[in-house]
Amino acid sequence: MPADVTTHQAAEDARNDAILIWVDGTLKPKAEATVSVYDSGFLLGDGVWEGLRLYDGHWAFLDDHMDRLFEAAKAIDLDIGLDRAGVIAALRATQQANGMTTDAHARLMVTRGVKVRPFQHPSLSQSGPTMVIIMEHSTPSIPRPITLATVPHLRGLPMTQDPKLNSHSKLNCILACIAAQKAGADEALMLDVHGFVNTTNACNFFIVRKGAVWTSTGDYCMNGITRQKVIDLCRANDIPVHERNFSLVDTYGADEAFLTGTFGAQTPVGHIDGRQIGDGQLGPVTTRIRGLYKDLIATRP
Repeated sequence: MPADVTTHQAAEDARNDAILIWVDGTLKPKAEATVSVYDSGFLLGDGVWEGLRLYDGHWAFLDDHMDRLFEAAKAIDLDIGLDRAGVIAALRATQQANGMTTDAHARLMVTRGVKVRPFQHPSLSQSGPTMVIIMEHSTPSIPRPITLATVPHLRGLPMTQDPKLNSHSKLNCILACIAAQKAGADEALMLDVHGFVNTTNACNFFIVRKGAVWTSTGDYCMNGITRQKVIDLCRANDIPVHERNFSLVDTYGADEAFLTGTFGAQTPVGHIDGRQIGDGQLGPVTTRIRGLYKDLIATRP
């Protein structure tokens, strides 16, 4: 079994050595694309971000990603410094500068900006936001189904750090991933505060039981755009789907399991805590959902 498999594993592409990166309105070569050590994102993880994918000339679900970005910025009282059209223009300018037409992934990041002193208070960020767009040629290359290990790290309550925020502060999820790797798995399966199966450290999580698709209630997980598209596709195509609480017992007995995310779309899970899920391979319901999702992307303007 190949080691070091991740849900964001992509094929090597030499073109990425020469990409241009958007940094506050200027396109810079990779080696020169830097931000200040006083930046709020570097110092404190104070910022929000979006991951977007380019398919055949268009950014999939761009409106949904912009909705989520601006909602998150408002929630943390961060002025992005550009309106919606301005952010999209920056994205397209970066795409054009890099000559990308398909199979590209963008990470669009906005922080509270450079601080006058290296301390926590947001009033110390006085020069306006920092916005960076890293755009790479990126074709998912995951050689086998992902293996997961359940970890003690939880996706928490909204009054601690709301898990719906796509924030730069990802240490909780990173520690979960480390714990899973120490247990011999690729990535982590995280529970919610009540002990129900919730999400992974990087993606939303689904199981299939007797032809029905199950996922968490959504109360404690990232408000994933791909997650919602899968739920909508199931409802539109007579695939039973349930947003519900379920346990590890339900999970171990599932016929299939898969992850959703902007990068990998639907990624099969083969083993969880050493238990094989179904036959350990991509299952028929996941395969059908993959096809429906691919068709959805192809038909969007």
